Amino acid sequence: MIEFRMPALGSDMDEGTLNEWLIKPGDTITRGQIVAVVETTKAAVEVECWQEGTVGDLLVPVGDTVQVGTPLATLLEPGERADTPTGRRPHKRTEPAAGAAAQPAAAPTKPPGAPPAAPGHRRWVSPAARRLAGSLKVDLDAVAGTGPQGAVTISDVEHAAAAKPAAAPAAKPTAAKGTAAERAAERAAQMRQAIAAAMSRSKREIPHYYLAEEIVLETAMSWLTTRNAQRSIDERILPAVLLLKAVGVAAQRFPEFNGFWRDDGFQPGTGVHVGVGISLRGGGLVAPAIHDVPDKKVAELMDDLTDLVARARAGSLRSSEMSDPTITVTNLGDQGVDTVFGVIYPPQVALVGFGRPARRVRVIDEGIRIVPTVHATLAADHRASDGHRGALFLTAINELLGQPDLLEK
Repeated sequence: MIEFRMPALGSDMDEGTLNEWLIKPGDTITRGQIVAVVETTKAAVEVECWQEGTVGDLLVPVGDTVQVGTPLATLLEPGERADTPTGRRPHKRTEPAAGAAAQPAAAPTKPPGAPPAAPGHRRWVSPAARRLAGSLKVDLDAVAGTGPQGAVTISDVEHAAAAKPAAAPAAKPTAAKGTAAERAAERAAQMRQAIAAAMSRSKREIPHYYLAEEIVLETAMSWLTTRNAQRSIDERILPAVLLLKAVGVAAQRFPEFNGFWRDDGFQPGTGVHVGVGISLRGGGLVAPAIHDVPDKKVAELMDDLTDLVARARAGSLRSSEMSDPTITVTNLGDQGVDTVFGVIYPPQVALVGFGRPARRVRVIDEGIRIVPTVHATLAADHRASDGHRGALFLTAINELLGQPDLLEK
């Protein structure tokens, strides 16, 4: 008997709410299959199971909020029978009031004109949109999503609510919107609390040290311009992708910056999975992973980054993307700041920051030139590495960006 437990979807998560089961008792599941949707303070996350077996019991009902590590379901191993005593009881459910007649659940009916659901695929609905739909009594099955990959957004719910026949005085919609605004404010406050708790833990437990380097981007930008000239506008590669690839390759060369500090010791990552800091439209930040960065071509990383940002802002990420980052990159260049000194996401041991690329005066080959540069910083855990190795790590990033052809190997 195998227990499938509530995963930790980031260092700032202590609990999660089970939004949806995508499996049922008796189903056979394979490694990496998405089995549930869990809502955290930041996003609705598609949870993957990395074990194989047959579903035994679902221990937690939809709608329950449970702590990280709580058993969610049991899996039967090959040869194990479903009627084998497990000694486990399902998570406590709310029972009907005494004397209440048990009524069979009515089969849900699809409203006329509702968009057809893609076969075998759950519709993506952002947590904020789901809450707003509940407060405005909007049937999500009847809402056509206009967000990335058909995700249902707050705007979609508001339009659907406005199209409903008026069933109450004019003051009612205002009250409902006020309620939605209060819910959004409450969610934003919860997210800030979660982020604050994780960052407080980081500064309390991790002995940070910081290094900075100004990197000349002239060669990298020239290389990128040449490559983009051969691509259509919607296929062009952003400079941020070169930065991600350079960090990934450097982290592969310097493994003490790619991993976790757990149980009073350093555990190297099994791969280089670069977490990308993404700001959310409603406020807050997530840092999901792009997997196996050194092994991917730059164009493939551009596709991965575009997809990741779209799904993060639609509130539809996967559990492996939230739990797997081995090192994180934060890029605040688009916010107009020259330099960013980050705070490490525990249990990771390093974070690389990039500021705004800009044309600056540099001395090159004993001459003064104006060239594009970017300020790169490293925040690292002194328990896992030291300043000497950190300096070599930043130098490696600099050298890779000075020879961008190496990033395509």
